Amino acid sequence: METTKQPSRNPRLDRETPLKYRTIPGTSLQASVVGMGCWATGGKWWGDDYSDKDSRATIEAAIEAGINFFDTAPLYGYGHADEVLTEALGSRRHDVIIATKVGVRFKGPSGHAQSDLSAAHIRQDTEASLKRLKLDQIPLLQIHWPCELTTPPQETMEALLHLQEEGKIAHIGACNYNADGLTGLLEHGLITTLQTPHSMVRSQYDQNLREICESGGAQQHPLGVIAYEPLCRGLLTGKYRIHPNFPPDDVRAQDDWFKGDRFSQVMGFLKIMDQVSEKVRVSLPTLAVAWSIRQPGVTTTIVGAKRPEQILETSRAHKLLDCPKLWSVLDRIVKEYPTI
Repeated sequence: METTKQPSRNPRLDRETPLKYRTIPGTSLQASVVGMGCWATGGKWWGDDYSDKDSRATIEAAIEAGINFFDTAPLYGYGHADEVLTEALGSRRHDVIIATKVGVRFKGPSGHAQSDLSAAHIRQDTEASLKRLKLDQIPLLQIHWPCELTTPPQETMEALLHLQEEGKIAHIGACNYNADGLTGLLEHGLITTLQTPHSMVRSQYDQNLREICESGGAQQHPLGVIAYEPLCRGLLTGKYRIHPNFPPDDVRAQDDWFKGDRFSQVMGFLKIMDQVSEKVRVSLPTLAVAWSIRQPGVTTTIVGAKRPEQILETSRAHKLLDCPKLWSVLDRIVKEYPTI
């Protein structure tokens, strides 16, 4: 999430090169290869260095950089991210791709967020998102994560397809599904995208998921892959070189990636990446995001940001895509330090 601002010394990154766009398979949507994730925009669970003013400025900077893909969710600040995004975009919300999510109750019986994919809750949740986002139609509505109750996939998909027939959503996506779960959804309706963690050190986009997304499973076209957490919640920015102490309400305070052997392994990986960064004169965050958007099947990579300089830095990652020497080196390094 956090990025360390470093002045560019690489002429390639200083060139005025328009941001690249890719078509989401099976749609007419052209998504910027770097998108903005709005979890931190909700103002909760990402530390105490947040302000709505900074978030609005960050969204404005993203637009100026050419980013047209914004990923949000009702859970992000309990709707606050939607409100900030809507205010910052204004009428431009009709000109960008807003991807949101559906299905999570803020507090289940245990007191924690819980996925409820019943038809009744999906409709209620979708209607609330339309109201917050001030949209007549949501471009991409994604199931936030698999159901934790007893709703069968058929009921979930039928509810989403009914909303699609009514014109309230344009396309349906899934988040955080494994191969079996995604296959189950595809048996009951058309899925456009899969959102999944995918970074140089942490990925759930395994070979089974890749094959399903590439083939489309039971449908006629492949799925677009939306990669998230390309910076592994800030680990790949280089900002954290010793075990950090996050506030108790920061999601990373309980994250095993910032503790023990996992943290040490990533620090070893970063020592090698530091050498690459210095050699090619590109910051670690830019390298990490570029790696993600270069991976086969990935349509767009969403990057979280709290301040304008962060999103401006990572938005330049697309300029590294056509650097064969860089990628031959990075591919070898990542292979030697496999995802955990």
